[in-house]
Amino acid sequence: MTAAAGYDVIVLGAGASGLMCAAAAGARGRRVLVLEGSPKPGNKILVSGGGRCNFSNVNAGPEHFISANPHFCKSALSRFSSHEICALLDRHHVRWHEEDGGRLFCRDGSKKMLDALLAECREAGVVIRTDAGIREIGAGFRVAAECGEFHAPSLVIATGGRSWPQIGASGFGYDVARQFGLKVISPRPALVPLVFDAAGRRAFGGLAGLSVRVRVSCGDAVFEDDMLFTHRGLSGPAVLQISSYWREGEPVAVDLLPQMRLDEAFPVWKKDHPRTELKNLVGRHVPRRLAHCFLEGLPPVNQMGEGELKKISERFHNWKIVPAGTEGFEKAEVTRGGVDTTELSSRTFEARKVPGLFFIGEVLDVTGWLGGFNLHWAWASGRCCGQCC
Repeated sequence: MTAAAGYDVIVLGAGASGLMCAAAAGARGRRVLVLEGSPKPGNKILVSGGGRCNFSNVNAGPEHFISANPHFCKSALSRFSSHEICALLDRHHVRWHEEDGGRLFCRDGSKKMLDALLAECREAGVVIRTDAGIREIGAGFRVAAECGEFHAPSLVIATGGRSWPQIGASGFGYDVARQFGLKVISPRPALVPLVFDAAGRRAFGGLAGLSVRVRVSCGDAVFEDDMLFTHRGLSGPAVLQISSYWREGEPVAVDLLPQMRLDEAFPVWKKDHPRTELKNLVGRHVPRRLAHCFLEGLPPVNQMGEGELKKISERFHNWKIVPAGTEGFEKAEVTRGGVDTTELSSRTFEARKVPGLFFIGEVLDVTGWLGGFNLHWAWASGRCCGQCC
């Protein structure tokens, strides 16, 4: 039997966190092997931001992340800022720019981001093997893969969450955590469209394709951004954000007119436009299809009583829906939940009970907001782990 090849560090997963970790460890002189089950590295990087790669956010801070242990992310975020990932891109002459909300994008697309990471790995002497599905992880971190057997004193799990199974995502990292006795917080889709029940699809399916600026809330979480009606439910940035906080059976409240108050507009409209139908007045401030859907058949504004107008105002400013569910991991941008961070050191990402075993990136119970925060967490956790593993 052929002896297993030895390295100092084996990283499972050639995504954002895995490649960053490998480059950082290799730069310290560590002999690093990256094993990736897909035919090519960086699949999720390539599709991020619709191919534009929203690689970070200048405002990245702990308040933009969700975790059962909200303090866990603070250490890594304090040690890795957006300036550092920008400096990496500058070293490789990759152009980038900032957009609204502090979002940072690669000017020439996601492939340039991946090329820069792979160049960092090459410079650090990192070995990357693809089509390397893992068969077994044994004692002493002996890894049996499709392409051979390997061992190392340090094993880094950077296999991501369950979102985007169509490009190879799976729950493998959670299985490894359980194998070594670590707790896993139940994974669920996050940054994902919400779907209506049958009645909702009948009532609002005709609005598919319509986008409107809204303020959406669920519990204490509130976001103001664009919302998109789909054939099945609701999407768009505002809804994707709130989906990370939503739980089955809970209502989601939508203010369809956050830029004004209808209860203040009604008296003015009664005076200035008494014979104009309400759907047409409201249709000056929201898409006409939306106004007509909610207000079709109502009389001119001067024929409506205060009580009726109050109910209409409430419906627009506090439209309550109880989603039937989400579009699932197939449409989710990230996974909420994952390896319980109380099991790990927030400085090194090493499992407290299993010396030499590390977990980084999306496989952890750390979920960022929309806008570059999740990729920033990948870089931050990968770099900090790579400096220690």
